[in-house]
Amino acid sequence: MRRTASPLSLILLGIGVFLLVLAPMLAYYVEPRAKRTPIDIDATTVFTGTGSYFDTTKIKTVDDEKLTITRQVRGDVADSEKSGRAVWDVSTSVDTPKSLPAADTHDSLQWTLERWVTDRRTNEPVHCCDEKPAFDGEAYLKFPFDVQKRSYRWWDNTLGSTIRLRFDGTQKIQGHVGYRFTATVKPVKTGTRLVPGRLVGVPERSQVLAEEWYANHGVELVADQRTGRIINAAIGPRKTLRAPGKKRDAVVLLDSERLEFTPATQRAQVALASDDGDRLKLVGETLPMGGGLAGVLLAASGAVLVVRGRPRPTTQQIITM
Repeated sequence: MRRTASPLSLILLGIGVFLLVLAPMLAYYVEPRAKRTPIDIDATTVFTGTGSYFDTTKIKTVDDEKLTITRQVRGDVADSEKSGRAVWDVSTSVDTPKSLPAADTHDSLQWTLERWVTDRRTNEPVHCCDEKPAFDGEAYLKFPFDVQKRSYRWWDNTLGSTIRLRFDGTQKIQGHVGYRFTATVKPVKTGTRLVPGRLVGVPERSQVLAEEWYANHGVELVADQRTGRIINAAIGPRKTLRAPGKKRDAVVLLDSERLEFTPATQRAQVALASDDGDRLKLVGETLPMGGGLAGVLLAASGAVLVVRGRPRPTTQQIITM
């Protein structure tokens, strides 16, 4: 008696082969293309802490005041789609209790509006699309995907240059473990400003071109390893004025030992990192592994059934019947 493959065996074999082909495609083709910086982002992060700032109404530096940094990031979808890059507009304001809530960002203690353009895959800066300012480094508002345990060049917009962030172990933020990176910035001259001479200890001159100096007590960033999203950040900025050519600070414009993400911001960043990470894991690990295993089992089962086949009557058997 001859044997022939049953429809079920062929179906199982076909599905198994399909899954075996699909699994590596998900891992090596789909998942890498899913690792793209979003262009439709609209996120707000808030830092809070205490410190000193120069009160223009009192014409002096006041201490132990609450300080708030609010950063809003919005993706320019139209320009991003046109250029193929991630084009983000970034508004950053520094506020005191007097300016919060600020109806107008121009009422803030400090306010900047920047435009950042990066390669969606590598996170490297791309100099196009009315970028402002031109920046460098490997990371700024986020780290590249698949963060490694090494140092990164981080763009410090106040410094106007990159700083070296050192890997400093792991840290759990709101129950989510991330990679911790730290750095400090020693005092460095960043510009000049025309101010009354008496403000910087030169009363005999009505106006002087005072030197602006910047330092940072500590930069601490905790990044999600898979997505590069920052789940916690803490900074310690210090901005001062010095009389021309002097080695000592004359006026403190802003100084805080630590301004850190609020718990609400941490939770929001962790939720976003978890959601994005779960999707990448699903495409890059869970589906390929599950699909590959299922493919092996189904293909093997189908092959066994094909080999065994099912009895098919011969011509002589048919005539005999």
